[in-house]
Amino acid sequence: MYRSHHCGELNASHINTEVTLAGWVQKSRDKGFMNWVDLRDRYGITQLIFDESRTEKSVFELAKTLGREFVIQVKGTVIERESKNTAIPTGEIEILVSEMTILNAALTPPFTIEDETDGGEDIRMKYRYLDIRRNPVKNSLLFRHKVAMEVRKYLSDLDFCEVETPYLIKSTPEGARDFVVPSRMNEGQFYALPQSPQTFKQLLMVGGMDKYFQIVKCFRDEDLRADRQPEFTQIDCEMAFVEQEDILNVFEGLTRHLLKEIKGVEVAKFPRITYDYAMKTYGNDKPDIRFGMEFGELNAVAQHKEFPVFNAAELVVGIAVPGAGNYTRKEIDALIDWVKRPQVGASGMVYVKCNEDGTYKSSVDKFYDQDDLAQWAKATQAQAGDMIFVLSGPANKTRAQLSALRMELATRLGLRKPDEFAPLWVVDFPLLEFVEDPSLTGEQAKQSGRYHAMHHPFTSPKPEDISLLATDPGKVRANAYDMVLNGNEIGGGSIRIHDKATQELMFKYLGFTPEEAKAQFGFLMDAFQFGAPPHGGLAFGLDRLVAILGGQETIRDFIAFPKNNSGRDVMIDAPSTIDEAQLKELHIQLDI
Repeated sequence: MYRSHHCGELNASHINTEVTLAGWVQKSRDKGFMNWVDLRDRYGITQLIFDESRTEKSVFELAKTLGREFVIQVKGTVIERESKNTAIPTGEIEILVSEMTILNAALTPPFTIEDETDGGEDIRMKYRYLDIRRNPVKNSLLFRHKVAMEVRKYLSDLDFCEVETPYLIKSTPEGARDFVVPSRMNEGQFYALPQSPQTFKQLLMVGGMDKYFQIVKCFRDEDLRADRQPEFTQIDCEMAFVEQEDILNVFEGLTRHLLKEIKGVEVAKFPRITYDYAMKTYGNDKPDIRFGMEFGELNAVAQHKEFPVFNAAELVVGIAVPGAGNYTRKEIDALIDWVKRPQVGASGMVYVKCNEDGTYKSSVDKFYDQDDLAQWAKATQAQAGDMIFVLSGPANKTRAQLSALRMELATRLGLRKPDEFAPLWVVDFPLLEFVEDPSLTGEQAKQSGRYHAMHHPFTSPKPEDISLLATDPGKVRANAYDMVLNGNEIGGGSIRIHDKATQELMFKYLGFTPEEAKAQFGFLMDAFQFGAPPHGGLAFGLDRLVAILGGQETIRDFIAFPKNNSGRDVMIDAPSTIDEAQLKELHIQLDI
């Protein structure tokens, strides 16, 4: 055996015990006649002592050659430590080493393997296997494992069956870009890596599996950001003979279980809001409800005076920022500059200070009197000492801009506390969204645009809205739902279409010809003819869920080997070119 104990378990009860340990040298301290070495493994750190008067000379001299990250095995006796370290579990003892073997020498690491490292992100990504030795990354991976185990336990106890679905599938035109894989045996043809196991889990319901789940890798060839990677992991679930309420109850229960078991947090029943309410009140469909600052629409109380900016706007809307009435003009101007950034795109911003004496001071006092501004305060629920910020313009664009400002202000004010959890359901999404032709502008772009499925083309419309598909498809509501946690969508799903006629109708309104629909999804519609049960499901983004539970916004530290913002693995240098002979074997010719 390389070790009898690990480096995190020894304590005073083990004094006088002979032990064998193995691990990495964290650091060493040479005092000439005595040498101390901190030995580290996944479980913790144990101090080793090499004493000139008590340690065999060859072992004592060998200890002086140790460098950081050397891999060693030691044998020795647990003794009481003179200078105890209460910061670590093994701080009462040390190992008087009698034998030592260097299992592997190590180069000096390019950054320090400590909680607070001197390595930048790029260098740590290149040497990710070293970064994993640091407690913050190691603990994040262990935390992810704990979440995944709780998910498996909870769903298995509810009779869900974990089933693996294929990774080499058929490319489809809906959704994000596919990663494609050439087929050597089928010249000129390609597989796609799955963006989700959507059709396969529906086929499992047709197959009578009743309750399915899978913690599965998915792939999307999209631009990256802090919470997105080209390969990501879903907790993918599907149930047969269910309605929306059944699914919401099961997966609300799962989320409550995770919050309780992982974070020790008890959460009451999740609020439910409609998509329309979310957009009108928060400006986005994944609102953070840990704090207020709900939108107040001001058209009725702001468009009756001679202020042309507001009078010409489709929407005038504001938020009351708590305690911000003492902002200086410099701070206000900085926020105005912030909303004018291209990433936000506002043309300007109006502000109103709510003074402690009940009066108001605004940037548009020329046009509005105290009674007007009092109406604004009422609409935004502003209190004395608050500041009202107002944007105007096209409705959808303005709501998105104010939503960005709301989140930025909440961050600055410390209202987005990582140890607070505020989940909710958003329901009644539009089934379809109209997308203008990006290659055209103006009226031509609208005329050449078409409807796309807001979730995916297998989502069932609300039964009472099906008749609107022919007359007003934009008003059809989906039997769909998203779970939101702290301003992040962590899961989404829907009741699925389970009959061929409705699925064909859906494809028709999405612009598929019957031939295209059959070529792409004929296998699914054929399956529906053999007794497909009513079914629905939901998929959680495991990476994002784990990060939020871990109090982080970025997912990288919760993934063992993540890609960078360019989609590259800088550690193994992928993607990379491949040999010309291999290209030829795959029937691929590159034009360079």
